[in-house]
Amino acid sequence: MHLPESLQDLADSEAVHFLRKPKSIARILEGIFSLIIFSSLLTNGYQNKTESPQLHCVLNSNSVACSFAVGAGFTAFLSCLTFLALDAQESRIASTRFRTAFQLLDFILDVLWAGIWFVGFCFLANQWQHSQPKEFLLGSSSAKAAIAFSFFSIPVWIFQACLAIQDLRNDVPVPYKRSLDEGGVVLTTLSPPSAASPVNMPTGPNSLSYSSSALSPYLTTPKAPRLAMMPDN
Repeated sequence: MHLPESLQDLADSEAVHFLRKPKSIARILEGIFSLIIFSSLLTNGYQNKTESPQLHCVLNSNSVACSFAVGAGFTAFLSCLTFLALDAQESRIASTRFRTAFQLLDFILDVLWAGIWFVGFCFLANQWQHSQPKEFLLGSSSAKAAIAFSFFSIPVWIFQACLAIQDLRNDVPVPYKRSLDEGGVVLTTLSPPSAASPVNMPTGPNSLSYSSSALSPYLTTPKAPRLAMMPDN
């Protein structure tokens, strides 16, 4: 089934416009960096020494360092793909509360990942610094790539957090805005009392008075009581 050319051009233009957004570019860079980190150590991060066939991590033979880089890189890669798909559907989200919650979650995760990669860069660089030179025949390039892209990931995640907080500031809902607007419309439609039907204000704390034009069909002027002379017996 082929789409019409107009619909196909529209879809292509929307996709290109979405991919050109700074948020989308940052997501793609985050995903690429995370992919390089975990794939480089997953493929060549474990090598055997010259005197032993057992595999060891090229980062100071510390399996925790390689496991951390592989696990964090893979999780960050999945997170980037998930949020990139959600960003594509963000314009179709009608609920303001859901959009605000999504942007808040995005900001929290961006800050969290920036901190994780900062700690990861320091940890991996420290382990590589304490590694013995030429201990492994292969794997040094993979370790250097993981360390370098761990460092490059920090400013990208910080930039993504700045974009998220900017979106939060732009989409802050104004409470009771709709009710206030409706109340203003109602107040403007009410006309002031005319001179033909004056409204008497109460003159005492317990006195009530109403307009005579509104109550005239129901109330009549009370008559004074008559005194009758009784005959003397």
